[in-house]
Amino acid sequence: MSANEPASLFEIDDESRPLADRLRPDTLEDIVGQEQLLGPDAPLGRMIGQGKLVSAILWGPPGCGKTTIARLLAERTGLTFEPLSATFSGVADLRKVFSAAAKRREIGQGTLLFVDEIHRFNRAQQDSFLPYVEDGTIVLIGATTENPSFELNGALLSRCQVFVLQRLDAAALRTLIVRAEKLTGRSLPLDPSAVDALIAMADGDGRYLLNLAEQLLALPKGQRPLDTVALATMVQKRAPLYDKSQEGHYNLISALHKAMRGSDPDAALYWLARMLDGGEDPLFIARRLVRFANEDIGIADPQAVHQALAAWDVYERLGSPEGELAIAQAVVYLATAPKSIAVYRGMNRAMRAAKQSGSLMPPAHILNAPTKLMKQLGYGKDYQYDPDTADGFSGQSYFPDELPQERFYEPTRNGYEKAIAERLAYWDRLRADARANRDGTERGPRSD
Repeated sequence: MSANEPASLFEIDDESRPLADRLRPDTLEDIVGQEQLLGPDAPLGRMIGQGKLVSAILWGPPGCGKTTIARLLAERTGLTFEPLSATFSGVADLRKVFSAAAKRREIGQGTLLFVDEIHRFNRAQQDSFLPYVEDGTIVLIGATTENPSFELNGALLSRCQVFVLQRLDAAALRTLIVRAEKLTGRSLPLDPSAVDALIAMADGDGRYLLNLAEQLLALPKGQRPLDTVALATMVQKRAPLYDKSQEGHYNLISALHKAMRGSDPDAALYWLARMLDGGEDPLFIARRLVRFANEDIGIADPQAVHQALAAWDVYERLGSPEGELAIAQAVVYLATAPKSIAVYRGMNRAMRAAKQSGSLMPPAHILNAPTKLMKQLGYGKDYQYDPDTADGFSGQSYFPDELPQERFYEPTRNGYEKAIAERLAYWDRLRADARANRDGTERGPRSD
């Protein structure tokens, strides 16, 4: 622009734009924190080098650069950039875009259609993309914060590559702070510890970090550097990124479950705290603890399920925040308890055997005989009442006559199950002796 040329309204009003908008990268090389996608040998980097894009879904948390990447991909590959928000657009808007893209295609111009929050489109709206993606009328770049596997149609996913963007790490966020200070000509009025706290507050969201920085840069010049405490009173902490009904919900409960299964009480408490801080229903967690106690601990510690149920009961009586301590106590108890899935495996084996064996009758000796006819048919004949036997164990078979004795439950050597394993081994010896007696063979010496 020459010296005599008037400044544009855009240039005059530049400083009135939000800092995050003014710092949007002008080139793909300026984007921070996504080198795994944009590097020369990375997936998007190779596409750019070849000058040919395919339709894609950019999946990542807020503020990681999805919109900027889509805009710069269009510029780098010479495509017309058409942005839409699924929050505010409908089928009529899509038809206009598809019509304009078809006309551009006739003159050799391609279109990159960027759809923000694409997961908010319903199934019919998502299906409307299919023919235009297939015939190349548009290159579709969808952005979503939700797991595409849950939120997008299989037909659309099969026509798009999914690229996962990462939350910005501390190094990337520091780079944004440096750029903000350089653009504004001012340093953030923070001491080193407060800078670290500011980065933690942003929680990987670059846009949110720059919004916080803009608040701080608006403070009067000469402001003494703020420490961590002063910073906390000056700006609002970002709410945790957690959706109780979507990806975050399943990821964090999985992390809690696996930390307890891995006997790591500290990690388990961390994931519990993350869920509670994100607003998860404590009763959902309590129910999960009861499931864990039965599924992953079982008889290795019979008290585990009682601890889980007690935590549930205490929370229902006290509510938050006092009741959450009972849940934390149960989490620590379950994480430090011996683990066993022997009952879980045994039940699965028994279910398979039950399905394969059909409707076999119980052996006659364990059937009740409340009528004379049933007694005549042999119901209850030769039944031995185990508590009255010398060892408290008769060794009789309780399987159907057509089904041999089978071991479904195989206790581990963990916790209380070690004693159960020894008891079962003892009963196996008694059963073998009883069988030998029934068969009329010589009874061997007892080893116990």
